[in-house]
Amino acid sequence: MKTTTLMAAVAAGGLLATFSLQAAKIDPNLRASAEALFDPVPYTAPVPDGNMVTPARVELGKLLFFDPRLSKSGTISCNTCHNLGMGGDDNMETSIGHGFVAGPRNSPTVYNAVFNVAQFWDGRAADLKEQAMGPIQAGVEMANTPDKVVETLASIPEYRQRFQEAFPGEESPITFMNVAMAIEAYETTLVTPDSRFDLMLKGDDHALSAEELRGLETFINKGCAACHRGVNLGGENYYTFGVQEDLDESIRPEGDKGRFTVTNTAADEYVFRAGPLRNIALTAPYFHSGAVWDLREAVAIMSSSQLGIDLSEQEIDDITAFLKTLTGDIPPVDYPQLPVETLDTPRPEL
Repeated sequence: MKTTTLMAAVAAGGLLATFSLQAAKIDPNLRASAEALFDPVPYTAPVPDGNMVTPARVELGKLLFFDPRLSKSGTISCNTCHNLGMGGDDNMETSIGHGFVAGPRNSPTVYNAVFNVAQFWDGRAADLKEQAMGPIQAGVEMANTPDKVVETLASIPEYRQRFQEAFPGEESPITFMNVAMAIEAYETTLVTPDSRFDLMLKGDDHALSAEELRGLETFINKGCAACHRGVNLGGENYYTFGVQEDLDESIRPEGDKGRFTVTNTAADEYVFRAGPLRNIALTAPYFHSGAVWDLREAVAIMSSSQLGIDLSEQEIDDITAFLKTLTGDIPPVDYPQLPVETLDTPRPEL
């Protein structure tokens, strides 16, 4: 056993704290099991179908991601609910949208979302560009219209130039679809590689502590990895929430039937996409209802409701410790200076 010293900057006062981690060597059999089930987050995400990830398109998408003028009120941006400084979500039970109305579900993180099989808890958007169009138009979110978005952006000279650069050769590049494609291009850059778990997957036998390795082994052996696997440890498929036992109404609201609203298939009642676990320590509260704030409690609930087992206190602690190793390197993001509006820019509607 050796000691690995982790250095972390503490924001308050700019102090530097040193955290010591008693690292342990991973068993070769556990490594083989982990490598068969999981993949490290790559440094570069795959290019989405039907899109191009060019520097001009990424930079335009970044501006649009942070621009609240995409909303009817002029106060809500993509970053409002997917705050890049707060784990890629808003750390609220359910997001607050237009007119201060609470939405029906917890906001998923945008980090590593490119690796999910589909977007939203119910998978109703096939990809990130389709997802980007949904909240802009949703009455409980940004409450805008495609025509109003296009009118707003076309009234701003810098946006006219940037759309020409990002979509060269198009006669009228400012379209609602191109807005979505630019945002998608930017969101493909929001990946978080090199978590300590990733370092282990890439060959570091001493990346995790003994407690974290026990948690990984328990996570695999107890069946958690049946749903939470792949690059994102989740996000690959859909499962009934409450397989083994009914959940409290506060955790699984009776009125939200999940994927059933997409497929109208009875078997999809209360079916949701398995939540990705990357950076899970940064994205409380948990579940589509956002009803649980404690990661340890979420682990206990999942073991009983999904697996039908009661984990010991030690097993819950170990799995929780393992989940905290999934926090990767958050890409540095500078808040952009947004293009200046003109007298022709439509005014906000509160």
